[in-house]
Amino acid sequence: MTRVLHILDHSLPLQSGYTFRTRAILKAQEGLGHEVRGLTGQRHIAPAEGAEPESHDGLCFYRTPGTPSGPPGLSEWQEIGAFARRIEAVAQEWRPQVLHAHSPALGGLAAVRAGRRLGLPVVYEIRAFWEDAAVGNGTGREGSLRYRLTRALEDRVVRGADAVVTICEGLRGDLVARGNDPARITVMPNGVDLALFGQPLERDAAFAQSLGLGEGPVIGFLGSFYPYEGLDDLIAAMPAILAARPDVRLLLVGGGPAEAALRAQAQSSPAAAAIHFVGRVPHHEVDRYYALVDVVCYPRKAMRLTDLVTPLKPLEAMAQGKLVAASSVGGHRELIEDGMTGTLFPPDDAAGLAAAMAALLDDSAMWDARRAVARAFVERAHDWSVNARRYDPVYQTLLTRRQAISGAAA
Repeated sequence: MTRVLHILDHSLPLQSGYTFRTRAILKAQEGLGHEVRGLTGQRHIAPAEGAEPESHDGLCFYRTPGTPSGPPGLSEWQEIGAFARRIEAVAQEWRPQVLHAHSPALGGLAAVRAGRRLGLPVVYEIRAFWEDAAVGNGTGREGSLRYRLTRALEDRVVRGADAVVTICEGLRGDLVARGNDPARITVMPNGVDLALFGQPLERDAAFAQSLGLGEGPVIGFLGSFYPYEGLDDLIAAMPAILAARPDVRLLLVGGGPAEAALRAQAQSSPAAAAIHFVGRVPHHEVDRYYALVDVVCYPRKAMRLTDLVTPLKPLEAMAQGKLVAASSVGGHRELIEDGMTGTLFPPDDAAGLAAAMAALLDDSAMWDARRAVARAFVERAHDWSVNARRYDPVYQTLLTRRQAISGAAA
């Protein structure tokens, strides 16, 4: 099998959607017989664990020492240089056959630079366009100088890599529209490690009561509170949902930049008594909160980020045996078939959201069938133990090509 060094922005023990996808990929590849290790750049900020490689959840990770510093532009260039040198050092010690870099582009460029010096093929995997993520998070502005520079750097890495992987058709289509060869770009869909989603927990009635959820249906959101998630639309829809179903409750688990504004909005809402914030919870306790929820709602706003990128959370909810309702942005439409695996409603439309939720809550007779169809969909198309096999042809094509080039040179 193949020995693969994964080049990462950050990793376990930090917990994020990025690290959970990384963990799932590495675990699945190990299950297929590959040897895998990770290497993070200087932006991975976590307590040092002593001797390298560090071991987390049975996976090995190397680190890049130092902290980015200096004026913008120079700092990033120095960071890329340090990262590339560290990749070379680890590669000379561990002898990988493939460098598999994951966005953002700083790590990708470091991998391309190191790969050329080492004579190793480079796969670059794009999970999102980080300039669009910055706009969605409120830390960037579309069309700004930083936005354009980040996009240009991404394009440079895509051109320099031997193969490119994206997590969905939206990202792949955008890259093709920029003039990249579609034959070089493979889609590796978001997935779920179903080994972590065994039998969902039973609803704890006493726990639900302690949170003020009552006996009625519960709409939930579990994740980060960014403005693009559209939770303000969900809160705005609650009075109309309550008018149709007075016993419904809304449970919001998590936190983030929009939390203060959302709490203020909920407090001033006529539905305030039915909206319950929990705050952030440890990852190992998330299942307890999923067990309280009947419908998990993802009201993302329409924008480049949400139209191009498929989120992981709806797949996790389906794996948990939950009903899923989501705005009909492009990323959701790639994952959810309306009326089959979930319910879609118009984005940026509190009234449309309320009408869709009221109809779903009123049709409880079909809930079990919908849950079963959604779970089967995840098992068939989004289980990492299956999805990870899609990397193998990419690796083997590059290794065969590299061997042919080496043979011709000899």
